[in-house]
Amino acid sequence: MSEEILLEPPVAGSEADTLIGSLERQRRTFAWKCEGLDAAALNTRLGPSAITLGGLLKHLALVEADYFTLRLLGEDPGAPWNTVDWEAEPGWEWRSAAEDTPEQLYALWGAAVARSRANVRKVLAAGGLDQLAHFTSRNGDSPSLRRILADLIEEYARHVGQADLIRESIDGQVGEDPPAGFSY
Repeated sequence: MSEEILLEPPVAGSEADTLIGSLERQRRTFAWKCEGLDAAALNTRLGPSAITLGGLLKHLALVEADYFTLRLLGEDPGAPWNTVDWEAEPGWEWRSAAEDTPEQLYALWGAAVARSRANVRKVLAAGGLDQLAHFTSRNGDSPSLRRILADLIEEYARHVGQADLIRESIDGQVGEDPPAGFSY
């Protein structure tokens, strides 16, 4: 895989580029659904749901750090993730997002994505999609990079759907693809 960021999966590419392109398409769509919003908009909720776009930004930053840094490489995910008592404060990222500025949320997610990309490139260079993560489940299984990529594609796809509904409620923005030239 090249260091170029794919906008979507190639029509006929390698397995790695297809998985990474699928993840990048989800990331790009998510970024578009969240772009340019102020604190009030990032804290908008629909009905009884507690999900906000700000909460999604922080949650997906955590997911990136957890899967591609902690689980894949066994490395410390860094602040703020390593400062939270997750047993005492489950779901902290969702609640604490309301205290963060839009700039902090966008930067946190952007930095997590950049670190994830670098970690994936490193693992692909060292052993490809079959390389096992440092993480071991209670059953003694370690997922491959392939499985972690598939899990992240699913995670983003679910949350992109939620972001789509929230964004439409804020300003009417609809659509499944960012406009041509959109970058994040």
